[in-house]
Amino acid sequence: MFSLLRLLQILFVAMRYRLDELVLSSINHPIAFTLLRIVRFGRPPRRPRGERLRLALEALGPIYIKFGQVLSTRRDLIPVDVADELALLQDRVPPFPSEQAAATVEAALGASPHELFKHFDVDPVASASVAQVHFAVMHDGREVAVKILRPGMRHAMERDLQLMRVMAGLVQRLAADVRRLKPRQVVDEFDTYLHDELDLLREAANCSQLRRNFGPGSGREQLLIVPEVMWDYCAVNVFTMERMRGIPVSHIERLRAAGINLPELARSGVEIFFSQVFSDGFFHADMHPGNIYVSDQPETLGRYIAMDFGIVGTLSEFDKNYLAQNFLAFFQRDYRRVAELHIESGWAPATTRVEQLEGAVRAVCEPYFDRPLSEISLGQVLMRLFQTSRRFNVEIQPQLVLLQKTLLNVEGMGRELDPDLDLWKTAKPYLERWMHQRVGLQGLRDRLNREAGQWSQILPQIPRLIYTNLNRPDAETISALELQRLRQAQTQTNRLLMVIAAVLAIGVGVAVWAINGM
Repeated sequence: MFSLLRLLQILFVAMRYRLDELVLSSINHPIAFTLLRIVRFGRPPRRPRGERLRLALEALGPIYIKFGQVLSTRRDLIPVDVADELALLQDRVPPFPSEQAAATVEAALGASPHELFKHFDVDPVASASVAQVHFAVMHDGREVAVKILRPGMRHAMERDLQLMRVMAGLVQRLAADVRRLKPRQVVDEFDTYLHDELDLLREAANCSQLRRNFGPGSGREQLLIVPEVMWDYCAVNVFTMERMRGIPVSHIERLRAAGINLPELARSGVEIFFSQVFSDGFFHADMHPGNIYVSDQPETLGRYIAMDFGIVGTLSEFDKNYLAQNFLAFFQRDYRRVAELHIESGWAPATTRVEQLEGAVRAVCEPYFDRPLSEISLGQVLMRLFQTSRRFNVEIQPQLVLLQKTLLNVEGMGRELDPDLDLWKTAKPYLERWMHQRVGLQGLRDRLNREAGQWSQILPQIPRLIYTNLNRPDAETISALELQRLRQAQTQTNRLLMVIAAVLAIGVGVAVWAINGM
């Protein structure tokens, strides 16, 4: 019964904001055209389609607001005007009562917040679509922020996701144009994001990992501050972290008044992003201005502060290598190499003609080089490349779309701080250095160090296995079991001999390289 009422509410909101017109206009069928004329009553909607969709999602509540935020990142799937409007969705939703917040903490941690903490602010400092934050002081005097999940979110999520799947399936069957946007795939992706965001222990783990990546010994501790996780005060629906003090990165005048060097701050943001992507393969994927602060404390003045770790992206070594080579080829205007990389990676079919894909990539990229470098959006270029790739049946991986969305955020944030920011000039040396580290002597040394543990187990066995292999008896004079063991030993020996040959070959190659470089 409740699901039926929710469905009726959704239909009412859809009619109020004329989403019926949005759907029917995408259906190429005489019946749909007739229905469209009826629902319009002879008048088209007065507001743009993206604005109407945004207002409808806001009216439907937190789950749909979050859905719109996730949908806005899929610029490879949805029209640009709709994506731009959905990007305006904010997390400013009414807070839930402090009594409910206290009850959630008590149920999760076994005691009321007033017992757990020396002081607990009953009024939240921030209220978002899935959680709200209260400041507190621990008994040892440390100041913390307590993030509490909205009560009933999981039940509401499952209920609304089921309705979303039904509507996505219906729209996908009726509208050919909408089918191209893969509504079922989008809902499944949202399901994954939402489940991750509703598990605050997972968010705490993301925070802890990012803090370790930028911690002492990383060489990057002067770039980014990440709060400490208070693990004894965390649960699936409660996340307690060190309280951070700073200025929102979007408050430009306050940053200037604090004496912060804005151009340097903009360059640091680019370095933080690329170091996360290519050094760690683990990046904060929700870097909009509301989640990024800048420290105004004397001892850490001008350092970025990361907040909200519900959405992170991960990249494999294959992804990182592919991206770095694509970026560098693009910097050098080597469009053929960009096309070859698509085919070599297996993302474009092996039957794709390099010349055709090269021409398509050139058509995307070349116009950008007629502009000043400071006006070129690397995120927009990447998005256009993804869109072009889709014409050649390339399936773009979700983690790369997430990266492209984050890159757009970083660019926008950087150029807000410094309108003359040249992202290309800032990023290119970092990428070249990273590629050199991978293919140069340092990269070889790092890989040898990683393999050293395995080799230390294998190398001591080599003399015995070689002796066994050279002195094995005739197969006719031993039992089947002994013969099987000897054959296994021979196979292992052959493999080890291949390892030795490879090591010798690498050693000779390095020696020749070193001699030639002198």
